[in-house]
Amino acid sequence: MSKTRNLAMVGMLSAVSFILMFLEFPIPLMPSFIKLDVSELPALIGAFAMGPIEGVAICLIKNLIHLLKTSSGGVGELANFLLGAVFVFTAGMIYKKMKNRKGAIIASLAGALAMGVFSVPINYFITYPFYTNFMPMEAIIGAYQAIYAGVNSLIECLLVFNMPFTFGKGIIDVIITFLVYKRLSPIIKGTNERVERGGTEPEAVKAADKA
Repeated sequence: MSKTRNLAMVGMLSAVSFILMFLEFPIPLMPSFIKLDVSELPALIGAFAMGPIEGVAICLIKNLIHLLKTSSGGVGELANFLLGAVFVFTAGMIYKKMKNRKGAIIASLAGALAMGVFSVPINYFITYPFYTNFMPMEAIIGAYQAIYAGVNSLIECLLVFNMPFTFGKGIIDVIITFLVYKRLSPIIKGTNERVERGGTEPEAVKAADKA
């Protein structure tokens, strides 16, 4: 895959990822200020098709574009980038070493789990300190307690609510990726054009088909 095509695909997937950031919706059993989106989906597809660095680049470009419409002074974009980068880099690195269906499953689950775990320090040290400029910490914790009264501190809220939520968000990205990756991978890599022109299907496509 040429560097020129790589750059073009990174740009295209970044644009799709940016659009997906606006398609968010609330989730039952979570405070109303937490929304679900699947904007990491193009980055995960890119990480599998091109490599982990390209996946991280898609996360970065998506958030740099979103800075033009930020309402958090860049804090939300920073947190989103860090979580997405952990997700796709972990998944992409493992898949790079195990390019088969089993490897894709392990890579995806590991990436989603890593994102879930890292959501705790990222939210604790970056996201929620910013939220306290608009909402007292007592009110933030109170929003969680309205759902489950057993949480009494921010760290408990993050462990009980945010970590499983973030892991689940990653799993949704993984499920969609498994549904569409086999068809999109040859397009991203440009291998479908070579096959249509009478070339031999490369090993890379065969490996992608197994995923």
